[in-house]
Amino acid sequence: MASWRWFHQLGSPKWFYQKSASWLPWLWVATAILFAFGLYYSLWNSPVDYQQGNSVRIMYIHVPVAALSMIGYLAMAICAIIGLVWKMKMAFMVTRAIAPVGAAMTFLALFTGSMWGIPTWGTWWEWDARLTSELLLLFLYLGFIALHSSFADRSKADRSAAVLAIVGAINVPIIYGSVKWWNTLHQAYSVTKRGAIDPQMQTPLFIMIGAFYLLFAILVIVRLRLEIMSREGKSQWLQAEVLANRSVGVKS
Repeated sequence: MASWRWFHQLGSPKWFYQKSASWLPWLWVATAILFAFGLYYSLWNSPVDYQQGNSVRIMYIHVPVAALSMIGYLAMAICAIIGLVWKMKMAFMVTRAIAPVGAAMTFLALFTGSMWGIPTWGTWWEWDARLTSELLLLFLYLGFIALHSSFADRSKADRSAAVLAIVGAINVPIIYGSVKWWNTLHQAYSVTKRGAIDPQMQTPLFIMIGAFYLLFAILVIVRLRLEIMSREGKSQWLQAEVLANRSVGVKS
């Protein structure tokens, strides 16, 4: 019963907008601490790979953003289903908030992968199964954004873009399984595999993964708050909230 109550609270724009204001400062502090430690250990205090040299340090950015590119799209698809089934407008807002952040993570994954590919593979791009499906993921994110923006009616935009998010989710398991199903240049997933990565590299990698995950959450929350302001701008509770914040700012 308590879990359902929490679920319904998350579906309330008012509840989320008010609560998230207190979450953000703590999230920013935690993210800054993790990035400070992660960047120090990954860029200066982690060993150089005997084959890849210093280019291995790209991994500390590439791995987190590549994972978030897939996780972000799956989250969009889940929220799209919730929005269509339960008619929850907050779920549609979340898909809208995630899309540009996920697209940015996907672009970073492709960019850092290309930077790593030049010294390692001798080329910045190959029509490899993993790379091609990741590029398709970027197009799906951009397609979602473009499709949603093409409708004047926001409810139609939500429903149409939600269908694209759900259909496009089939690409995520293809990205993940491509290195196992086809003969690709891209190495298999080995982040958590015992002995696959030197512990001196694995620890900073996990720190950077945590930092990027928190950054992803912050950016989505900020965008979601803006989305709520855009959609609920005429509501009495939001106008009262804005006036209250302004009065606090004047007093301080």
